[in-house]
Amino acid sequence: METTSRVGAQAPAADGAAQAVPSARRTVDGYLLAPFPWYGLDEAFTGPRWLMQVGTAADGAVEHGSIGHGDEPSVRAEGSGNGDKERFAVVVTVAANPVRRSADGTGVLEATSVSSAAWLAGVGLLSFTWPGQMDHSLRDDWLDQQTETAWVLADDLHGSDWSTLSLPVDGSPTSFHYRESEYGWVLAGSTKEGVHLGAYGRGMSAYGLGFSVVQDIGAYAK
Repeated sequence: METTSRVGAQAPAADGAAQAVPSARRTVDGYLLAPFPWYGLDEAFTGPRWLMQVGTAADGAVEHGSIGHGDEPSVRAEGSGNGDKERFAVVVTVAANPVRRSADGTGVLEATSVSSAAWLAGVGLLSFTWPGQMDHSLRDDWLDQQTETAWVLADDLHGSDWSTLSLPVDGSPTSFHYRESEYGWVLAGSTKEGVHLGAYGRGMSAYGLGFSVVQDIGAYAK
């Protein structure tokens, strides 16, 4: 994959997974610091929109972030029935950085890529799900294992686990890598604006989605 350190992202801890979408809206400050455009679902989506969180590099520069659409998801035990009626889609925007500094400032990390967006989207979906038969005390181990699996899948976007899906981005047909699982769906692609897009969701079909640049990110915080 064309990125090490997984674009600075950390898999959500079991105790904090539910906090990925807190009841109090995330502040818009981090989003406003980004030197790249944010993407969300286009105007065809008329439901609720909400901020989630941004990810930063070692020097504090914003590298990626997520914007939610639809129902704010809760952590769901697979097979428990919780969250079965939730309908949401989260769009992840990742800056296309050809050169990134390591955390200690002494080296250079590899570039971000579509695989970076695919991994962040895969981990984002996992943060709201775990097998219903699993005790909470084992969820950390399960999440670590599934996070590594998401990394391996994202590193092989042309493998048999992925299909190709064409969706509009700023009105232009764009090719995405797409996969489904028992937890929901994940997709990833790139835009003409120089950013990579990832998305994940459940209860809302990916086939009818479209993406566009967010014109006023501040409106999402209201």
